[in-house]
Amino acid sequence: MLFSAASATPLRYSGLVAEKPIPKRMRMRMRMRMRGMKQSIRIGATSSTSNNKFDLRKYWRSLIREINQKLEEAIPVKYPAGIYEAMRYSVLAKGAKRAPPVMCVAACELFGGHRLAAFPTACALEMVHAASLIHDDLPCMDDDPVRRGKPSNHTVFGADMAILAGDALFPLGFHHIVSLTPPHLVPPSTILRIISEIARTVGSTGMAAGQYVDLEGGPFPLSFAHEKKFGAMGECSAVCGGLLGGATDDELQSLRLYGRAVGMLYQVVDDITLDNNNFAGAFGTERAMEMADELSVKAKKELRVFDKYGESSVAPLYSFVDYAAHRDFLLHL
Repeated sequence: MLFSAASATPLRYSGLVAEKPIPKRMRMRMRMRMRGMKQSIRIGATSSTSNNKFDLRKYWRSLIREINQKLEEAIPVKYPAGIYEAMRYSVLAKGAKRAPPVMCVAACELFGGHRLAAFPTACALEMVHAASLIHDDLPCMDDDPVRRGKPSNHTVFGADMAILAGDALFPLGFHHIVSLTPPHLVPPSTILRIISEIARTVGSTGMAAGQYVDLEGGPFPLSFAHEKKFGAMGECSAVCGGLLGGATDDELQSLRLYGRAVGMLYQVVDDITLDNNNFAGAFGTERAMEMADELSVKAKKELRVFDKYGESSVAPLYSFVDYAAHRDFLLHL
């Protein structure tokens, strides 16, 4: 989903790094399978006057600039400097595509919410995401020396400092939400629900469970690990945005299923195109492509309930699905 960065470990979700687009022949085959999909909004790499096109790249890049600035302000270097430098190294890393915060803002705006209400939670999601990647890369976990084409946190600062940096980022994210969310835009009860949602996502029934299966194996289907490691962050990002925008419980459930499907879709497509030994290795390329189609259909089906808010409001969320499936452009930052 767009919600993790490239790694040498096969199960690792590669996320929105500036990778090569999917080969044209494979894109054509996948598109042919999706001909029956309704509400398909193609992504335009440049702006278009067509009503059925949305410029995701322009939208995404504009949000990245705002989010990067707010993250820079959120993590200044202070005592103890060693921890803060390690935190900044991962959170402010060049090449990060900020998929969790961008999806959070898009979901908030779908319901007419203000970006000012969403930014503290959006930045917190990026902090939590970075913390999970720092810990995943540790020698005792996935033992990945590289993250986003650069040495991973523990490779630069040592495993001990990397653990401390990850440990510090989790509570910093929660503190960021509580201290900076405008009270006139978001009531305290909503803030509590957001904190609870993030805590559940990273906890023993969420991303930690996916990492456990990755380490220990056991009688779990491959889709379980993917759902927990890669679908959970997309699910959380969409739901948090919906909470900030004032979505109903039924709408939050649709966002939950949508975000989970997008996160898993991105990983399945990576497995196909990067020859990772996961879905494609276990079931074959054809079945993996079918799974990608099914996830695309599922994600867009969950969005149909939001068409009543207008095409321009829901277009970003539809376009995330198309990007996850096709990778029609690169985000050059």
